[in-house]
Amino acid sequence: MSQTRKKNSSDGETKPRTSFVNKFLRGSEFMSSKAENRKESNDLETTDFHPSNAAQETATLDMAQPLASEVELGSRLEKNEPFLRKLGTTAVDRCLDLNNCRLTAADVREAGEALEVIPDLEELNLSWNSEVGGNLPLTLQKFQEGSKIQTLELVDCDLTSEDGAFVGQLLPMMQNLEVLDLSINRNIGASLNSIAQGLKSTSNLKVLKLHSCGLSQESVRLLDATFRYLCELKKLDLSCNRELGGGFEDSSAQLVTLERLEVLDLHQCSLTADDVASLTQVIPLLASLQELDLSANKRMGCSSEHLLSRLRFLPTLKSLLINSCALETETFTALAEASTYLPTLEILDLSWNKCVGGNLKLLLEALKFLASLRVLRLSSCALVTEDVALLASVIHTGHLAKLQTLDLSYNDSICDAGWAVFCQNVWFLKELTELDISLRPSASRDCGQWFRHLLCAVAKLSEITEIGMKRWILPTSQEEELEHFHQDHRRSIHFDLGEFQ
Repeated sequence: MSQTRKKNSSDGETKPRTSFVNKFLRGSEFMSSKAENRKESNDLETTDFHPSNAAQETATLDMAQPLASEVELGSRLEKNEPFLRKLGTTAVDRCLDLNNCRLTAADVREAGEALEVIPDLEELNLSWNSEVGGNLPLTLQKFQEGSKIQTLELVDCDLTSEDGAFVGQLLPMMQNLEVLDLSINRNIGASLNSIAQGLKSTSNLKVLKLHSCGLSQESVRLLDATFRYLCELKKLDLSCNRELGGGFEDSSAQLVTLERLEVLDLHQCSLTADDVASLTQVIPLLASLQELDLSANKRMGCSSEHLLSRLRFLPTLKSLLINSCALETETFTALAEASTYLPTLEILDLSWNKCVGGNLKLLLEALKFLASLRVLRLSSCALVTEDVALLASVIHTGHLAKLQTLDLSYNDSICDAGWAVFCQNVWFLKELTELDISLRPSASRDCGQWFRHLLCAVAKLSEITEIGMKRWILPTSQEEELEHFHQDHRRSIHFDLGEFQ
């Protein structure tokens, strides 16, 4: 089954580009024949329909099985045909993606009626439509016990606490549900008790996203009681719930029952020292964990030594995001030592942890064992010249051969000699696609002679496409060198000099 879907960003709340079901979707045998018979009098081809700007993307789905009562279906289809035609479709059999379609309140109500003619619906996405909020029962009231729905996405729908309670009542009817995304609905935290009760009936759930949902300490207790019913869960996102801090102190025990959990996102949750102590007993036991995001929890910096040390018991960990956590030297040392036991690590983000500066040598010893590392972010880490010189040495020896993204931005204390050594060795990163050495917004500097070394290195890097150099000032002679470089190599490489370009 192929389809056009929006991609969610775990990094923020930016809305995706407009997506709309605006093309005839192949339906049941009956629907196809009915449309053919009426073609002369009422052409339903989408080429004759001119949707609004919101109706711009398409989805193509597999054929549905013929329905039991074609006469009944035909009656319902005729009734809802104007709405389906408004969407640019006459039949939908498995997926209905209406995210960011600017649905009106009337549209939302009509969508609820239209769902009657889609008994085999497996995926429903109403995200980024604020009018869904307050009208959710009218939209989903037709769902019956035994519903085939596998994916329900209601991101940023301005859901009310009453909507949240309705979701809780609806969940027991969705025995096949695998993905539930209620993110960016800040009012549903008040109805989490109902949602948590409903989740106990969704034993097939694989993805649960409650990013920025107004969750509290009490929410952690409620969710903890449901985890033992979610034995198939692979992804849990509780990020950007700032009132969550303190909730894990006495309510994380059942988290360990999620034996298949692969992704745990707790970034920007105001985790306390007691939270970290509790999670230290649980996270290392999640043997299937592949992605862990603890970033932007500044209160955990001085208390995470034992947790970071015990990450060595997660041999399948691929992504570790721990930026902006106010790490201290002891915690950074514990992480560096544990990293040597993480052979599958591909992404490591330590940005905005000032303790890294002057201590990078501790991590570089571990990096020699991380043969799979693809992304390394050390932005605003107070790196000094010695740090980049040591990094250049590790690069020269080939220990970071798989690296594709390297972020060294906002480290303004590195002198020209340090950048020169780095640029003379960066060409050993044969798979590098992105490099960022930008200065912080409050600074600007003239490029030194190292810029020529950088151009020579880039000429040898066949994969690189983006070089961030914001606030570095090129004198006229170096601007000419850059122009000649582009003329000679005719490759699509973007040197981002920002306002000084």
